[in-house]
Amino acid sequence: MTQNAISPELINEIGSRVLRDEGTALIDFSEHLTTDFQIAVEKMLACDGRIILSGIGKSGHVARKISSTLASTGTPSFYVHPSEASHGDLGMVRPEDLCILISNSGETSELGDIIAHTRRFAIPMVAITKRPDSALGMASDVTLTLPDVPEACRIGMAPTTSTTLSLALGDALAVALMELRDFKPENFRTYHPGGKLGAQLTKVNQLMHGGDAVPVVSADTSMSEAIITMTSKGFGIAGVVEDGKLIGVISDGDLRRNLDGLMDKSAGDVATKKPVTIHGESLAEEALRVLNTHKIGALIVVDSQNAPIGVLNIHDCLRAGVA
Repeated sequence: MTQNAISPELINEIGSRVLRDEGTALIDFSEHLTTDFQIAVEKMLACDGRIILSGIGKSGHVARKISSTLASTGTPSFYVHPSEASHGDLGMVRPEDLCILISNSGETSELGDIIAHTRRFAIPMVAITKRPDSALGMASDVTLTLPDVPEACRIGMAPTTSTTLSLALGDALAVALMELRDFKPENFRTYHPGGKLGAQLTKVNQLMHGGDAVPVVSADTSMSEAIITMTSKGFGIAGVVEDGKLIGVISDGDLRRNLDGLMDKSAGDVATKKPVTIHGESLAEEALRVLNTHKIGALIVVDSQNAPIGVLNIHDCLRAGVA
């Protein structure tokens, strides 16, 4: 077929067929998980060491991705190349670890040394394979059997559906561990501190200025002293406290609105009562929304008792990539 004879409809038809075939295989797989999946998750939960993934070729790429997903969701994990394992990297695999070996056929010769190592040192081993009666399947402690479905390509040889199933099975294992361990967004940020994702999960108390940097005055403080506090702290605001609780905030706008006889007033007289604040456990994205909504440049951060614990300005959010 010449390039000019290829129609857009044919291209879309091929794409749709592949996605449909792989999607159908995934749905069928989800409806036929066996108790081996439960046993594998329980063994992974009980593992005191790392989860070691290995495979060769396309299975190796899948193993790397599963290992990366596990590591980023709170389960220590790394990938060991089977050929490198045979030349010294087996020393990375310890008795307290657990191995997950991936081979569609279950007869991948490169995995032989890792298989032997796990058997020699009683290291738990989970197999992901289409053939439970293969060398890999028979040697494993737990075998997660992939459904015997055709590959998505017309010639039925290119790893397509089988790698998708392996990848999705790895995701299922990782998510099961996440949920059983009650893995929370704040835990997720620990392993994703960079980029937009890390910024989205940043909390206010991680960006705020605390301690002596917080501009606070008492309600009976003279305005001359309050202005000195506002100026020296550099945030353009001052929190007004009474009995340790925030009762108001003085901003540049409050100063302008009270110019007449300003120096004869106290901080409590000038402050805006029931000010806009933010809690330290709130996400920085929420703080940025509050700042933009109220068209203000800084917020006093309070705890659950409404005591001031910090101050956050819009530039802190922008520098952290929260935008």
